[in-house]
Amino acid sequence: VQLHIQMWRGLKNISGYDENLNTIRTYQVCNVFESSQNNWLLTTFIARRGAQRIYVEMRFTVRDCSSIPRVPGSCKETFNLYYYETDSVIATKGTAFWMEAPYLKVDTIAADESFSQVDFGGRLMKVNTEVRSFGPLSKNGFYLAFQDYGACMSLLSVRVFYKKCPSVVQNFAIFPETMTGAESTSLVIARGMCIPNSEEVDVPIKLYCNGDGDWMVPIGSCTCKAGFEPDNGNVCRACPPGTFKSSQGTGLCLQCPSNSRSTSEAATICVCRNGYYRADGEQPDMPCTSVPSGPRNVISIVNETSVTLEWHSPRETGSRDDVVYNIICKKCQADRRSCSHCDDNVEFQPEQLGLTESRVFISNLLAHTLYTFEIQAVNGVTNKSPYPAQHVSIDITTNQAAPSIVPIMHQVSSTMKSITLSWPQPEQPNGIILDYELRYYEKELSEVNSTQVRSQTNTARVDGLRPGTMYVMQVRARTVAGFGKYSSKMCFQTLTDDDYKSELREQLPLIAGSAAAGVVFIVSLVAISIVCTYNKEAVYSDKLQHYSTGRGSPGMKIYIDPFTYEDPNEAVREFAKEIDVSTVKIEEVIGAGEFGEVYKGRLKLPGKREIYVAIKTLKAGYSEKQRRDFLSEASIMGQFDHPNIIRLEGVVTKSRPVMIVTEFMENGALDSFLRQNDGQFTVIQLVGMLRGIAAGMKYLSEMNYVHRDLAARNILVNSNLVCKVSDFGLSRYLQEDTSDPTYTSSLGGKIPVRWTSPEAIAYRKFTSASDVWSYGIVMWEVMSFGERPYWDMSNQDVINAIEQDYRLPPPMDCPTALHQLMLDCWQKDRNARPRFTDIVSTLDKLIRNPTSLKAVASIPTIPSQPLLDRSIPDFTTFSSVEDWLAAVKMSQYRDNFLSSGFTSLQLVTQMTSEDLLRIGVTLAGHQKKILNSIQSMHLQMSQCQTGEV
Repeated sequence: VQLHIQMWRGLKNISGYDENLNTIRTYQVCNVFESSQNNWLLTTFIARRGAQRIYVEMRFTVRDCSSIPRVPGSCKETFNLYYYETDSVIATKGTAFWMEAPYLKVDTIAADESFSQVDFGGRLMKVNTEVRSFGPLSKNGFYLAFQDYGACMSLLSVRVFYKKCPSVVQNFAIFPETMTGAESTSLVIARGMCIPNSEEVDVPIKLYCNGDGDWMVPIGSCTCKAGFEPDNGNVCRACPPGTFKSSQGTGLCLQCPSNSRSTSEAATICVCRNGYYRADGEQPDMPCTSVPSGPRNVISIVNETSVTLEWHSPRETGSRDDVVYNIICKKCQADRRSCSHCDDNVEFQPEQLGLTESRVFISNLLAHTLYTFEIQAVNGVTNKSPYPAQHVSIDITTNQAAPSIVPIMHQVSSTMKSITLSWPQPEQPNGIILDYELRYYEKELSEVNSTQVRSQTNTARVDGLRPGTMYVMQVRARTVAGFGKYSSKMCFQTLTDDDYKSELREQLPLIAGSAAAGVVFIVSLVAISIVCTYNKEAVYSDKLQHYSTGRGSPGMKIYIDPFTYEDPNEAVREFAKEIDVSTVKIEEVIGAGEFGEVYKGRLKLPGKREIYVAIKTLKAGYSEKQRRDFLSEASIMGQFDHPNIIRLEGVVTKSRPVMIVTEFMENGALDSFLRQNDGQFTVIQLVGMLRGIAAGMKYLSEMNYVHRDLAARNILVNSNLVCKVSDFGLSRYLQEDTSDPTYTSSLGGKIPVRWTSPEAIAYRKFTSASDVWSYGIVMWEVMSFGERPYWDMSNQDVINAIEQDYRLPPPMDCPTALHQLMLDCWQKDRNARPRFTDIVSTLDKLIRNPTSLKAVASIPTIPSQPLLDRSIPDFTTFSSVEDWLAAVKMSQYRDNFLSSGFTSLQLVTQMTSEDLLRIGVTLAGHQKKILNSIQSMHLQMSQCQTGEV
């Protein structure tokens, strides 16, 4: 600020010298021999210009009082600095204030160095420079005043200034020129704005201007947008053609990858050239690749109703290493004019789609049938191409085989000594039917007394029979490959003498043919109605009597126990992906585990859409062992990749808290989900859930992995009702070098008795067979909609019952086929239990044949397998409707019954399904449960009344 002295009193404006002996104008005063000095200098009005704090720099000299001879005691070596704040010009020569009252004192100014008479004589004046500040100021301007009260001094110059932070570009943001604050310690916030072609990274963007006019404490920043790169740290320049930048940041533009190009500036991605593509999930910096050519040199080996196909890999892989093969199976007519896709029961090993090896074994084909197999070569970009996958085709015809079973026989006619039968052709002839063999014997005799009759057609007349006698008959078909199996046993009876005579008397000439036909029809129906089945078989079509003992397929990935690593952290790094904690957002607590709380959250990985996740955290204060045990589950999960196994998204180990991040399953644990939806799912839906669990366990068992804690509570369900196996805290590795791989526990820890096999309870031996036992319990939980296995029995009672060969009974409305499969899973001899491969196959057959699920299991009077009986409560002991509802675990409907007038058990026994619906019992499962209880209660009450009479 240019300073002008407006007026002065007592000081002289004279010429003098500075320290360099340059001539200058100064204000001097040296009235030290006069008492009561009060000399003033007053500046003109100084405009504030927005400053809140003003700085004054003064250059002056002061003579040492002790160097002045006979100086009085009033001599001073200091002077005072004042200021007066005002909105307008108020001081003139006539109205100046020559007193302290209207001014605010800034400070008393003392010299650091003074000069003496000797110095003065030698013209060596010692100049002092002092700076003082004052504030805060709020008015338009101010005056400065200097007061001398007895010093010998010269005021050489006065500089008035304020401080500011200059305009600056920092972190790709522009910050404007900013005045300092009212105090020297003040921090003034300056808001920044991103430079062109940049965008905010963290908000808000701001710097702080301190009292010295320096910028400090940067918060937030900007960075160059995608398609722009930094230049000299303060400019974002567009990527030139032929380059790209896919994301924001300080990185530089990159050259377009192979087989891609960009033709304009500021490209964020290079477009693939014609015929080249990027797979889903591949980053923009990845090269574009093409689809593979077709497989080569296919070889087929036909063995009856199976075929092995082998081929050479494609000549061109499209510059990718993820080539896999799909097998398309078509069944064709002999003339090859029409083909259709193969049936669902055709099996492919190791799989039909996504084959990584150039070999496949196809079984369950129909005999004597023409097939066309297309072997497609696909890779990660095949689905991006508008053209179908390249493939090679091969036609094969399966060999003739023995025909399938004849489904049923019909009686055409009968006499006293003969029966005429007919039957349809087998569903699978498996070649040309040469003839049929009919076997029969009297029902009262044994099968060793049977007689065989051959027929070239699907009808036969059996002669030489005894009148009025019941015969057991079976039939089978024959091709060049041999006989098929005999059909089920059916019973047919010849006419008695009386029946035959009666039939003759009723034959009138006009209606003889009609009457005879009618009698034959009626007799046929009667005969069919008394069909007897001697060999009872399980309803599910292929009872599991022979289980193969082979291990996983060649090339199958094998599970590696993380505890076998010298450093368990190495297993975490190998099998679990580290996630940046900034991509994880925790939202709410959904549960608690052994090591800490479980949260619902979101995960947003770069280049991928945001997804919901479950987040397990490790509580504070953990030991190193607890940390290893916590992360071991991630090391285990990270090795699995199957749609029915919970998916690990990654881990957070480089910040606190330590986290395991998995996919989020909307419907939670299977047991609680079923209890909440009791009776809401069909049998087919429940079997579908069981099939998913079995498929997941099949995958684990093929990896030589034992779960040890398979239960409905450890199965999670997503929004599409897909069930996934979870909770791998108890699992252990199966030793590969033994024929019967086991894990022997030495921990002595708690075992879930209700789900654990006898050998695992008794000897701590866990195998895939013990997991099969647990799976049978899970089946029971699912079919009972989450009921507790073995109800309220103690653990010791459960162990004792199992040792005595007792097993759980079928849940209400459970199909016979499913309960039989449960019993197979609960075989005492673990080698007799089905493998998970067999279980999946069985469930697939049940799903394809829903009629096999209609037969509902019941507890027979003398079962071949002793079953536990949860006895029906004694309803006569209940005194109220509340007691009865509590006994059948339906207490939630107490108010519905009482408010609708059903206040006594006598009234309840008269209720119908319409009554239940009317009072608000809408769930089908609950209706059935309550109605069954009402019927039992009605029966007990009726028996009591009969006894009293």
